[in-house]
Amino acid sequence: MIVKKRETAGFCFGVNRAVDMVTKLRSEGRKVATMGPLIHNTQQVQALEKLGVLTLDSLDVPPGYEVVLRSHGVEKSVCEYFDKKNITIHDATCPYVKKIHRLAEKTGADGRILLVAGDASHPEVQGIVSYTGGEVFVFSQPGELREWLEKDGNKDKPINLVAQTTYMLKKWEDATNIINLLCTNYKIFDTICRATNERQTERAKLAQECDAMVVIGGRHSSNTQKLVRVCSRHCPTYSVETAKELPKELFTNIKKVGVTAGASTPAFIIQEVLNNMSEEIREEGMSFEEMLDASFSNQQKVYRGAKVKGVVTGIKNGEVLVDLGVAQTGLLKSDELSDDPSAKVEDLVKKGDELNLIVIKTNDTDGMIELSKKRFDALAGDDAVQKAFESGETVTAQIAQVVKGGVVAYVSGARVFIPATLAAGRNESLDALVGTNQEIKIIESSKDGGRRKVIGSIRAVKDEATKALKEKFWAEVEEGKHYDGVVKSLTRYGAFVDLGGVDGLVHLSELTWEKVKQPSEVVKVGDTIDVFVKSIDRENEKISLGHKKEEDDPWKIFAAEYPIGRVFTAKVVSITKFGAFVKILPGIDGLVHISEISYDRVEDPAAVLKVGQDVDVKLIGFDEETKRVSLSIKQTQPAPVKEEPAEEAE
Repeated sequence: MIVKKRETAGFCFGVNRAVDMVTKLRSEGRKVATMGPLIHNTQQVQALEKLGVLTLDSLDVPPGYEVVLRSHGVEKSVCEYFDKKNITIHDATCPYVKKIHRLAEKTGADGRILLVAGDASHPEVQGIVSYTGGEVFVFSQPGELREWLEKDGNKDKPINLVAQTTYMLKKWEDATNIINLLCTNYKIFDTICRATNERQTERAKLAQECDAMVVIGGRHSSNTQKLVRVCSRHCPTYSVETAKELPKELFTNIKKVGVTAGASTPAFIIQEVLNNMSEEIREEGMSFEEMLDASFSNQQKVYRGAKVKGVVTGIKNGEVLVDLGVAQTGLLKSDELSDDPSAKVEDLVKKGDELNLIVIKTNDTDGMIELSKKRFDALAGDDAVQKAFESGETVTAQIAQVVKGGVVAYVSGARVFIPATLAAGRNESLDALVGTNQEIKIIESSKDGGRRKVIGSIRAVKDEATKALKEKFWAEVEEGKHYDGVVKSLTRYGAFVDLGGVDGLVHLSELTWEKVKQPSEVVKVGDTIDVFVKSIDRENEKISLGHKKEEDDPWKIFAAEYPIGRVFTAKVVSITKFGAFVKILPGIDGLVHISEISYDRVEDPAAVLKVGQDVDVKLIGFDEETKRVSLSIKQTQPAPVKEEPAEEAE
C-alpha cells in the first residue's frame, strides 16, 4: 500500500502559538490555567496537564495562577471579569479570531446587524457574538440565512456578514451568493482562516487521488470534522483520534491511502498513527522511514528533498565539503550556495560552520550527496512569508529591482512582488527603493500551480503606523500644547502642519505678527516649526494652530518702549496724498500726516519723501482702541522764528 501525506497536516499557526505560549510560561515556573481546553484535542490537553497546566471549567481561578485564554477565544465578559479581579491574562486567541472580535464590536457601534456563519454552540462563535452590542443572527446552513432575510424586511436592513474561521468553504460561497442576491445594504468580511481554506482545498484534491483517507484529530475539533466531510465526498474516510482507532479494513484491498490531520492535532499523535501503519505502507518506492518528515524523528534521514544539517569540513575548488553524519560526503556547489555570482565561497562559509541544507541528489557521479543552501533558504523564506501572512506580522524585505507594475523584493530568500501603488507614493520614485530594506505586510500568499504567489505592501505598514500615531495624538492632545511640526503644504490662507499622524492648520494671521500676503513669505514646505494648539474640533478631527508667540506681540513692545514724545528713526514704507507711513516695529506702522511733514506748506508728500528713506520722527499720538499711531517729522526740528516787520519812520 502507498501512503500520501500532506506536509501541512497538524498544528496551524494559531494553535502552535497557543501551545508554545503555555509551554513557555510553565518553563518559566509560572502557575498556569487555561480557560476551558486550550485546543480541541484531548491528547494535547492531557499532555499539558502533565506539565502542571490546569484546565478551568469555571471562572474560579486558584490563588497564584495566571490564565491563558484559549486559541478560539472567550466571551468578552470573561476578560472583563478577570480584569476586575486583577488576574493576569495571557491572550492566546488566534489573530484571525481577534480580527472578527474587532469587526463584531464595530458592527454593534455602527448600529448594523451582525450575521455569523457558524455553529452557535461553538466557543469561537459564542465569543464573537459577545463582542457586539447590537442585533446578531447566527446560522449554520445557508438555507437558515435565506429564511431570516425573507422575514420582516430584514433584507433591507444594514448587515455585516462574518464567518467562523473554520466554516465550510462551499457553505460560505452559498451564503455570500444569497446576500448578494437579496440584500440592499450589506458588507461581507471573509474571515475564514486562510490556512483552513488551503487545507480544505488540498485535502479535497488528495482525496480524489486516493482509495481511502485517514483524518487524524479530535472529535470536538471543528476544522478536523470539516476535513472529514470534505474528504468523504471523494473516497471512504476514517476519522481517528489515536493510532488505536485505525480500522483493520484500512489495510485490506487499498492500494493508496491519504493521511492528513486537523489544525489542532499535535505532531506526536500524527507520528504515532504513521508508525502504526509503517509495516504496511510505502510511498512510491521509498521506505516509510524515509517518508517521515524530520520533525517526526531525531535521526537525520538523507533522501532527495530532505532537510538536513551539516558541518563544513573543507572548501576545495570553489565547492564546499559537508559532513552530514552519514557514510557519504555532502557536496555544496557554489551555484547552490548563493544567488550572487560574484560572491566568493570563502567569504560566505568557513570550516566548522553548521548549515541548513536541502538534499538535491543522493548519489552523484562521485558518490557524493549533492546539497543546496539557497533552496533551503527559499523554503525557509516561504515558511516565514506564510507565517507572516497568517499572523499579519510585519517583516523586513530587501528591495531588489523595479519591474513592470512594481518592485521585486526578497524576504528571507522568498520572492515577493510589491505593486507600485503599494510600494511608493504618487510622486515618489520606485528606483529610490532599490537596495533598501523596507518593512512590509504580506497581503496575499497563495499557490498557483507549483509556484507560490506572494504580494506585499509597504503602504500597509505606513498606514498602520499613521493610524497608531493618529490614535496616540487624539488621546494626548489638549489646548495650549506645543509641537514641533513639519510644514506639509501651503494655501493662500495658511499652512498645514504635520503634528505626527494628524495635520493642523496655522492660519495666515497666526503665522507672524508682520503684515504678509502669502504664507510662503514666512515658511516653506518641509520646514520644522514650533506650533501650539489654539482650538480642537474632535468631532470633525480638525486642529487650529498658532505659531506667532505672545511675547513677540509688537503692540506690547510698543506700549512698553514707545511713550508719547519719543523721537526715533524709522523707514518710510508707503506714501499717500495725505501723508506717509513709516515702519515702527514689525507689524506696526505710524502715519506722518501731510501737515506734520514740514513747517513749510507741503502740497505733495512724494515731492519731499521717498519709500525706503530713513527719517527722524516723534510719537505725538496713539489711539489704543483703533491701534492708530500718529507721528511728526517737523516736531523733531526747532520751529522757525517769525521775523517781526520793521516800524515805519515817522
